[in-house]
Amino acid sequence: MINQVLTDPFFYYCAVPAVIIFGIAKGGFGGTLSIIAVPLISIAVTPAQAAAIMLPILCVMDLMAVKAYWREWHTANLRILLPASLAGILLGTVTFSYLSEAHIRILIGTIALSFVAHHWLKQQNKDALPVNAWKGRLWGCIAGFTSFGIHAGGPPLSVYLLPQRLPPRQYMSTSSIFFIFTNYIKVLAFLWLGQLNATNLATSLILLPLAPVGIWLGYWLLNKISQAVFYRIIFYFLFATGIKLIYEGMLHWP
Repeated sequence: MINQVLTDPFFYYCAVPAVIIFGIAKGGFGGTLSIIAVPLISIAVTPAQAAAIMLPILCVMDLMAVKAYWREWHTANLRILLPASLAGILLGTVTFSYLSEAHIRILIGTIALSFVAHHWLKQQNKDALPVNAWKGRLWGCIAGFTSFGIHAGGPPLSVYLLPQRLPPRQYMSTSSIFFIFTNYIKVLAFLWLGQLNATNLATSLILLPLAPVGIWLGYWLLNKISQAVFYRIIFYFLFATGIKLIYEGMLHWP
């Protein structure tokens, strides 16, 4: 299988930082940062292939994150979010064949720009909001759907969880359980759709050693630099990537 690995140097120029950034997100910077991974890899390969290559790596990262934050999750939120996520994954599976590469690129770019706009324009609430079943179902379903296609479930999940102002470790633990559930369910869907082929799996194997590197960097960076400065850089990068993907999607619109 290893002979079928992708060999384009430009792919690894995009994929290596994408995997490390995703690991940093899993390691302590929150799921919002992870949205940049698939858009970045999608510059070099199709969005569907980018998502397929990332999925086995994410499954390994999820195991590491769950171990780090074991039994600190928010049970009431998970009871709402997990069934909703399953509904979003099923919706993504059903609609997968109806979206062309151009559609997916525009979708990824739009989600990226929407999240950047939300981050730049949102009003900060001083008081923590309570658990809300209807909001949890809505954002959980959206997170499952966006996670299925582009592994971008972090931003919708954060929109729901962040206003609750959970303790950081509880927030990370709740997110970790949500994504280990979501990503392992997605493995079944990706297998059914034929996305986890030999080439994609072999490429995942090549990139897999970067997973613990990214997670370790996430822990280290939290104690070394300002999170606000770090996110400012990432959001500008995400904004540029979103513009590029929408432009490419419009050029190849069917």
